[in-house]
Amino acid sequence: MAPQREWFEKDYYKVLGVPETATQKEITRAYRKLARQLHPDANPNDKEAEERFKEVSAAYDVIGDEAKRKEYDEVRKLGPMAGMGFGGPGGATGFTFTTDDLGGLGDLFSGLFGRASARRGGFSRGPGPQRGTDLEAELHLSFEDAVRGVTTNLHLTSEAVCSTCAGTGAKPGSAPVTCSNCGGRGVIDENQGLFSFSSPCPACAGRGVRVLDPCPSCGGKGTEVRPREVKVRIPPGVADGQRIRLKGRGGPGRNGGPPGDLNVLVHVAPHRLFGRKGNDLTITVPITFPEAALGTKLKVPTLDGDTVTLKIPPGTRSGKVFRVRGQGVQTKKGTGDLLVKVEVAVPTHLTREQRQAVEALAAVTTESPREHLGVG
Repeated sequence: MAPQREWFEKDYYKVLGVPETATQKEITRAYRKLARQLHPDANPNDKEAEERFKEVSAAYDVIGDEAKRKEYDEVRKLGPMAGMGFGGPGGATGFTFTTDDLGGLGDLFSGLFGRASARRGGFSRGPGPQRGTDLEAELHLSFEDAVRGVTTNLHLTSEAVCSTCAGTGAKPGSAPVTCSNCGGRGVIDENQGLFSFSSPCPACAGRGVRVLDPCPSCGGKGTEVRPREVKVRIPPGVADGQRIRLKGRGGPGRNGGPPGDLNVLVHVAPHRLFGRKGNDLTITVPITFPEAALGTKLKVPTLDGDTVTLKIPPGTRSGKVFRVRGQGVQTKKGTGDLLVKVEVAVPTHLTREQRQAVEALAAVTTESPREHLGVG
């Protein structure tokens, strides 16, 4: 991937709040923490949080990838000189210099201009392979599918390699030819000793090749916008708001470059009975006052449709939480539990017999639960 202008303007480590020596796991952990805090769903109508979320995502897209991070680190070592190839937001100024004496950094340095220059041998290569753009998509899952994991198809409309010409831009049966104006370099140079000025070749628009007989489907671009179906495997235990990166399923690359990635934002629907805390499932079960006072054996449903029997001891208070081991979310790192919260149900309408029974209980109750308040 060619270095971007933003690489010299932003410290992605500072954006994520990690040192430059941070491990990939530390970087991922920092990103996930910030993403949860700044996600638009957690901060509705907060433009500042939304912009910060985009900034954090852009930083993680670079230093969260080991290959990009290595290139980012090496390019930034060049210091302020590395940005000389950029004029303004519009891109390169066309001002270049020789890179043959920079050793292994030469190719990196030349990437700042979107091309490589090697004056000593009188040879100049055209624009190198460009990585495709990363795409964003959303996927809505049921609570059960998110817990158990699922393989599904994601439908989206995006730029893709032309199905007619397979990305060449040329009509089937023909092929692009080397541009005679620039000799396949993609640029026209004006040498000025150590420095030189360059501009994209007007004949081939900087591609280094020309399509004499364009593809009728894409008009010579090599790409087309069309519906796509992408198979997505969702691992067990995916959480609401989590992003899943699908390598190589994004926009098509240019000039032989690799495709971008597809980032899938997962939305999980709520369940009518169960909630979730990490890998633990939660459920609230009502019990009667006699069951709370005398104790009982309680049948509790589980997410898979079975039931477990829970022993409620005498004198159980409303709001007490019981833990059922191994009935939570199962992931590669382990299995959570089922947290059962019992709440004493207070009847709103009593029969005559029920009222008499409650009044009889009140008559024989001698202790006050408010005695510690000192108000009787």
